[in-house]
Amino acid sequence: MQNILTLARAKLAALLSCACAASFLVATPASAAFPDKPIKIVVPFAPGGGTDLVARTMGITMGKELGQPVIIDNRPGAGTIIGTDAVAKSAPDGYTLVMATVAHVVNPSLQAKLPYNYEKGFAPVILVGVSPNVLVVRADSPYKSVADVIAAAKAKPGKVSFASQGAGTSAHLAGELFKNLTKTDMTHIPYRGAGPAITDLLGGQVDVMFATAAAVSNFVESGKLRALAVTTATRSPSPSLAKVPTIAESGIPGYVADSWYGLYVPAGTPADVIAKLNATAKRAIQTDAFKKRVESEGLVINGGSPEDFDKYAKGEEARWRKVVKENHITTD
Repeated sequence: MQNILTLARAKLAALLSCACAASFLVATPASAAFPDKPIKIVVPFAPGGGTDLVARTMGITMGKELGQPVIIDNRPGAGTIIGTDAVAKSAPDGYTLVMATVAHVVNPSLQAKLPYNYEKGFAPVILVGVSPNVLVVRADSPYKSVADVIAAAKAKPGKVSFASQGAGTSAHLAGELFKNLTKTDMTHIPYRGAGPAITDLLGGQVDVMFATAAAVSNFVESGKLRALAVTTATRSPSPSLAKVPTIAESGIPGYVADSWYGLYVPAGTPADVIAKLNATAKRAIQTDAFKKRVESEGLVINGGSPEDFDKYAKGEEARWRKVVKENHITTD
């Protein structure tokens, strides 16, 4: 009888053990195996600009660490709205991200209606870094200083043109803020990315550009473009831009228009997936390869938590909403 009871207890224990194991498997999130397929980072600009450069440089290291390819998907147009909307409508599984810029937080102030919910459509992953925009002209331009640009714009209202990588981008806002604070009239020419904008600037189709440092540093160093000023409150720590004055010290007090890069995923993405993406991206932007590629171009690396990025982005949204309203900035 004792043997029968012992055997019964053993069978019961085995059954309970199996049940517990099954329960554990059910409770384990499906994202535990993340990633098991390629990851896509949508860049809402054409290839060749600063956003594209930052995403591609990060993607190489992230892909190696995650064991899956990180594909860069350029989807330019509508001041980043086309690419951003594609991400908002993607599955919230961590496999589709957007490399956002200041345009992400400014578009709600510039657009009466967006195809996605700005406040509820995304979850922050990481603020990659902050950098200046740079007021540049081609090497043979008659403009040698900020004062020259202002004088030309006042002498011929509407004749001086400035390029940007798209309506609502940091370059566009930097130009509009310049116009308003100097009380000049300049014509905005939006492109589908910094690459084509710089091509036309070099070709003489446009006069000036408030470009991201990452997009134009190589052209400045090679002598193809001349940097007149940076848009940050203080001079850039970048060796290639350290001697370039700020727009504020060039005669426009209070002028500040930073540029930044950050990753978002669709809202509803599992917290553990976001945490893994944050940790992987954080390590990627701290590598010597990434620093060598972008810090020399003015990018000050951040790399905090998703909560840090969310707080920063909300502050930027509020700041630019005020600027847009007070200066009557439009997307043309």
